[in-house]
Amino acid sequence: MTQDELKALVGQAALQYVVPGQIVGVGTGSTVNKFIDALATMRERIPGAVSSSVASTERMRALGITVFDANEVDELAVYIDGADEIDGKGFMIKGGGAALTREKIVAAQSARFVCIADESKQVAVLGRYPVPVEVIPMAARRVTRQFAAMGGTARLRMKDGQALVTDNGQHILDVSGLSITDPLQFETEVNQWPGVVTVGVFALQGAAVCLLGTASGVKTLTY
Repeated sequence: MTQDELKALVGQAALQYVVPGQIVGVGTGSTVNKFIDALATMRERIPGAVSSSVASTERMRALGITVFDANEVDELAVYIDGADEIDGKGFMIKGGGAALTREKIVAAQSARFVCIADESKQVAVLGRYPVPVEVIPMAARRVTRQFAAMGGTARLRMKDGQALVTDNGQHILDVSGLSITDPLQFETEVNQWPGVVTVGVFALQGAAVCLLGTASGVKTLTY
């Protein structure tokens, strides 16, 4: 199967974790788009969703799925989102779609994180994929130097020749050259650097389940 077909496969498989009658947390990205399309088939069985990005909100509303503000919901039973990398403990790198801060917020208010990904995203150690870090613009150069001291190379993410601006009005640094052997410690440390809004390592809000699309079908991993 193609990568696109694998994404559709895990998007459909994720419906089993949606609790009828309850609001579902929905992430962002190409794999999640497949899940949103599948979710539309059961929109009459759920009140709606909390979205992690403007893009996902627009896609769900276009398909007739009600979208709630995160502040209108105390807790979500499940959050379903993709990952750029996921390791053997359910720790992830996320943020390729620039929605990492809102993704982490929705993940934090959810009882369970279900990751949907194709098998190319499974790694032994996080860091092959550059780590996205959302930063307040005035802190970008100093945060870049802090990563350099760690052995990482941070580059400002660009779009159409200008610095990309997130849904939150901030910038993103993509940090390459890191091997993250202790994701919990790494996330905790970087989150405390002045000017960092969110680091795209999801260890404190790791996955409980990963639905991995493989050539032989969907493989379910639990952590």
